[in-house]
Amino acid sequence: MYKNLKWKLLLIAAVAAIGIFAFTPPRDKVRLGLDLKGGLELTLKVNTEDAVQLETETTAEQFKRELVDAGITSATSSVDGLGTFVVSGIPPERDQEVRRLSDVSPALAQQFDREQIAGQGSYRFRMKPNVERNVRDESVQQAIKTIDRRVNELGVAEPVVAQTGADGREILVQLPGLTDVNRAKDIISSTAQLELKIVEGGPAATEESLLASYGGKAPADMEVVSGLSDPAGTGGRPEPQFYLVRRTPAVTGGDLRNARSQIDQNGAPAVGFTLNSEGASKFRRVTGENVGRQLAIILDNRVESAPRIDEAIGAEGQITGSFTQQEAADLALVLRSGALPASLSYLSQDEVGPSLGRDSIVAGVTASLAGLLFVAIFMVVYYKASGLNAIVSVVMNLVILLGFMAYLGAAMTLPGIAGFILTIGMGVDSNVLIFERIKEELAAGKAPKAAVAAGFDRVFWTIVDTHVASLIAAAFLFQFGTGPIRGFATTLFFGLVANVFTAVFVSRTMFEAILSRKPAGAARLSI
Repeated sequence: MYKNLKWKLLLIAAVAAIGIFAFTPPRDKVRLGLDLKGGLELTLKVNTEDAVQLETETTAEQFKRELVDAGITSATSSVDGLGTFVVSGIPPERDQEVRRLSDVSPALAQQFDREQIAGQGSYRFRMKPNVERNVRDESVQQAIKTIDRRVNELGVAEPVVAQTGADGREILVQLPGLTDVNRAKDIISSTAQLELKIVEGGPAATEESLLASYGGKAPADMEVVSGLSDPAGTGGRPEPQFYLVRRTPAVTGGDLRNARSQIDQNGAPAVGFTLNSEGASKFRRVTGENVGRQLAIILDNRVESAPRIDEAIGAEGQITGSFTQQEAADLALVLRSGALPASLSYLSQDEVGPSLGRDSIVAGVTASLAGLLFVAIFMVVYYKASGLNAIVSVVMNLVILLGFMAYLGAAMTLPGIAGFILTIGMGVDSNVLIFERIKEELAAGKAPKAAVAAGFDRVFWTIVDTHVASLIAAAFLFQFGTGPIRGFATTLFFGLVANVFTAVFVSRTMFEAILSRKPAGAARLSI
């Protein structure tokens, strides 16, 4: 009598029951990918020039502040092309000090090359090629992370966000089951750059009237930002308004800790936000110094609202405007996910209909069943009754594989169905290795029970070696592949794990169960 046979059979039954329960009913438990469920596939290009330009502007502004702090108030800075800015207005007696400051400035020392403009008291700073390349690469990676956070909050099952393109500047986005295409595109591409700035002038109906007292031109440390407002508060047609604000924001979206949709004091949709400790400290100081003045809440370079500061404000604030409930929820979503480092351009948009997905499912299931049927016929014809053992092992393999997929929430794709068919072949291959070894042991004169034990023992490490090698390949496919390849790798990985269990444990237990019912001398094996 084989040891622990009863417990082995109970374990196999339990695994089968858990697997069936995990994916039953398949319509509700098994997630389908874009190619089977339908949905949206977008290819976007990251305009990395925006990130380079932003880095240049930020550095220019920061270095100017350092010069002002050093008492060189006559110096001005202006962007002079992509990755280049010019500092001018430097008095001759302060030239050496400017050189020293640029050499020790954290913003300039390792990132920009300095070039003197002859006879003008000016310097041109040009971003180093390796720094520019890093800025571009980092903007793509940040965009991928930001888009991934946004589409996950949309509630899309198993979205795919992956880097693509010959130069690595493109992003592939797959959204299975999504129907509201325009909303998804708006949320994905919204830059959502939030800035809170003190209002120095306005609002005014025109930019000319706003700047009339400044000689028609905004001061160097200020800028004009437009917005829409409803002065009467009646919900009528919004009117254009222009504000003169400080160029340097008091708080930016980078200081946000959280954002959520809510209702303002007038019962209208709004967006509340909470700042992190550093942002709250800055916000409290700036608002405390400017009580009685207006604070412009600027989103994507547009004034959404400009409330009056009645007292110092701490960690929480609110953005009000002409929002619908859905717009407020979407704005809160993109603020939570962070601002994009650069704008995006849509290169392609493909909508996959669910009818195509149904056709693919039918074709895939038909191919899998046909493959299983032909394999079953071959195994029964060639290995006789032992072939049934292999069939049960393969079916058990598919049950465990489906259970894995459903339990972990992995999406089933068309390449994944190909992985199912490959799993059938690999399951049979493992059984063929075992059966052939058992036949060799029987031909050498061993008894059936000894032949079965020797066959499994001697093939075990061969099966483990081949499966480990395939698991490593599947892991690399998943790590470096995109949507379809990942779908195949996922199915292959779980199929390999299940196959080791079924080929080595389930198949052997079935042989033991059959042979245990026969007397030692009368045991026969149909193989």
